[in-house]
Amino acid sequence: VSQGYAAEMDNPLMAHLISPELQNKKDILFGNMEEIYHFHNRIFLRELETYVEYPELVGRCFLDQMEDFQIYEKYCQNKPRSESLWRQFSDSVFFQECQRKLDHKLSLDSYLLKPVQRITKYQLLLKEMLKYSKNCEGAEDLQEALTSILGILKAVNDSMHQIAITGYDGNLNELGKLLMQGSFNVWTDHKKGHTKVKDLARFKPMQRHLFLHEKAVLFCKKREENGEGYEKAPSYSYKHSLNMAAVGITENVKGDTKKFEIWYNAREEVYIIQAPTPEVKATWVNEIRKVLT
Repeated sequence: VSQGYAAEMDNPLMAHLISPELQNKKDILFGNMEEIYHFHNRIFLRELETYVEYPELVGRCFLDQMEDFQIYEKYCQNKPRSESLWRQFSDSVFFQECQRKLDHKLSLDSYLLKPVQRITKYQLLLKEMLKYSKNCEGAEDLQEALTSILGILKAVNDSMHQIAITGYDGNLNELGKLLMQGSFNVWTDHKKGHTKVKDLARFKPMQRHLFLHEKAVLFCKKREENGEGYEKAPSYSYKHSLNMAAVGITENVKGDTKKFEIWYNAREEVYIIQAPTPEVKATWVNEIRKVLT
C-alpha cells in the first residue's frame, strides 16, 4: 500500500491520472499508516523475534512498546475522513491502475481497514496465550499486556464516537479525558419544586448518548445514518452538558437496579438514568464517583 499506492501519488508519471481534488490528500487517505508500518518493521517485529524461544514471555514485548501502540488511535480517528474521501474517488482511474500493477484482487479500501483489524486481533492472541500460560513465568506480563491493549481498544472506540459529536460549540479537548460513553434511557425533572420521582417515571424516557469527561458530562441524541458500512456510522447531536464540579449522584433508585440519578446544582435539575444492564450502571457509577472525589 505504501509503495504501490501512497508513493505513486507523488510519482510524476502517474500525475495525469489523479484528479485535482485528490491531489495533496495523501495524508487524509492513508492516515499514519506509514508510521504504523515503520513501528512494526523496525521495532516491534524485532522485539517479537527475540522471544521466539520463549513465547510465554512475549507479554513484556507489548508492555515495553505500549506507548507506541497509541499510533493506532490516531489511525482510527482519521478513518472516517479517509473513508469519505475513498467513497468520492473509488472509481478513479489512478486507483484502478495502481491495483492492476499490484495485481491485487481487492481494492485499496480493504487494505486501509487492515490496521483497524490488526489492533483488534492482538487482544484475541493475548487471551489465547494466557489460556495456555496459566502458571508460567510470564503470565502476569501477558495479563497486564491484555489489560493495556483492551484499554487502547476502548480509547479507540470512545474517540471514534466522540469525533461524531455535532453541534457542540466549545472545544471538546478542554473537557479533559473522555472516560466513558454509552446509550441510556433518561428521565428529567427541571422543576424548582420537588415532583415525586414516581410521577416522573411514568413519562416516556428520552434516548440519550452520554459522554463522561473529567470536567463535564455531555448529553447527545444519536442519529443513525442510512448507508453502507462506515456510512451507517451514527452521529451525535449535542443537547446539553453538566459541569462535573456542580454534579451530585444518587447511586440507587428504588425499584430498578439499572437506574441511578445525576443531579445538578443541589437537585435543581435531576436526571434519572437507566443503563442497559446493572453491570454497565456499576461501571458508570464507579467512574463518576472517581471524578467527584
